[in-house]
This record gives sequence, structure tokens and C-alpha cells, in this order.
Amino acid sequence: MIRIGDFSRISQVPVSTLRYYDDVGLLKPIEVDRFTGYRYYVFDQLPRLNRILALKDLGFSLEEIARMLADDLPADQLRGMLRLKRSELREQVQEAFGRLERVEARLKQIEQEQSMSTYDVILKKAEPMLVAGVRGMVATPPEQKPLWDELERQAGGASAFTGPCFTLYYSEEPQWDIEVCWALKSPVQPRGGMKVYELPGVETMASVVHKGAFVTIGEAYQAILQWIDANGYRVVPPSREIYLHSPKPTATGVSQTDPSTVTEIQFPVEKVR
Repeated sequence: MIRIGDFSRISQVPVSTLRYYDDVGLLKPIEVDRFTGYRYYVFDQLPRLNRILALKDLGFSLEEIARMLADDLPADQLRGMLRLKRSELREQVQEAFGRLERVEARLKQIEQEQSMSTYDVILKKAEPMLVAGVRGMVATPPEQKPLWDELERQAGGASAFTGPCFTLYYSEEPQWDIEVCWALKSPVQPRGGMKVYELPGVETMASVVHKGAFVTIGEAYQAILQWIDANGYRVVPPSREIYLHSPKPTATGVSQTDPSTVTEIQFPVEKVR
């Protein structure tokens, strides 16, 4: 038998780690002196310790390792745990590679413009939601006020709505095909030109926030579209324009110059390279 300090030097595993493995039942000493508390090991325990270290290096938790070292663990279950870990590691590699691509794209943008962009694009997930919407064709986006009037009239007033309203953009040629929407607190009866339905969720949504007048929102669109292209994504319509904070509309519509406006632009995207 050898004392824990010698076993630590031979295995190159810290004494504190060996004590912890003992406490959690992963590697018990062959004997513990009842008077001094010294832990003793034997060389035959080195293969088990090496297996613990090898499995830990593969990314398994100590709890998972304990299960894998159980004598009665079926081979199918062991293979299943290894395959699951393989999938987890592949996903981590893909996430890390995607992050690396975004870092490289940001560096390239800074090198080209010699400054940090005003807009920061992030990826997020959009959950499904119950919405009421009115869809129509307009010559330009600022001319959508009649659609909003129709939506509020058919829904029975703003009390039926919840959260910020938003516009879905399906296409822009030859006219703008858009749908003005508002999330609903509870279902309402569809009528007139208003449709009530569940807007599908989106797994990957590129998002940017624009603070300032609508007349300058083109800068935000340019920034997010450049980001999408630089990071190897493509747009999957419809895009969303969410009005987080908008000034009250006037008789001629919503102000295009109010600097207090806050708008979030969202583009559903998928990887193409």
C-alpha cells in the first residue's frame, strides 16, 4: 500500500482531488488509518483513476463518470452516453466556429470603416404568438396608416392588444406587401380584412435596435443586411419591424422625425456557408 501523497505524485493528481474523489465515492482508498486518517492506495487503482481522468477529459461530469464506471452498466447505455456527448461537443464546436466568424466579420468592418458601428446585431429566437393582422399593398412603408386604422377598428380597440405592435414585410416589388400586426391577449373574432392566427416562431432571428427618427432607419437596415451577408446568412422573409416606442400618431400618421422612436428590426435568417 502507498500513502495518498505518494499516490498523488505517481498519478500526478493533486491530493485535494483524490480526497474529493473519495468523498463522492468515485475512487475510494484501499484503506484509511482509523487513528491518523491517512488514506492508502494500491497500484492496481491506477487504471481506474486513469479512466476517470480520460472520461473527464472527454467532457463528462463526475456524476456521469460514476454511472459509466458502474460494473452493471449495459454496453448500449454506455454507447448512448458517448454518442450524446459527441453531439454536444459537435454543437459546441459549431457555436464556437460561428462566434469566430462573427469576430472576424466585426474586425473586417472596423478595418474598412476605421470605427465601431453604431449598430450591434445579435441572434435571438422568436417565440410563436397569437396575432391579429391586416395585410395589404402600399407604395411605400410610411403609407401603412390605413392598415393600422383597419386593424384597430376590426379588433374592437386597443384593449384587445398586448405588447408592441409590428409590421411584417413580405416583399417590396412592385409594391410593398406588408402586414400590420399586434399580439393579442386572447383570441378575438376575425372580421373584415383582419386575420387572427398564430405567427410561427423563428429559431434564428438577426436583430438590431434603431433609436431615432424613422427617416434615418435606413442606416439600421444597411447595418443589419451587411452583417447578415458578412456572417454567411441569408434572409428568409418575412422580416419584422417592431415599434418598441413610437410617438402618438397625428392626423397624417406617425411622425417620421421624432428622435424618441425606438424600433427593432428582425430578419429571419439561415446559414448558407
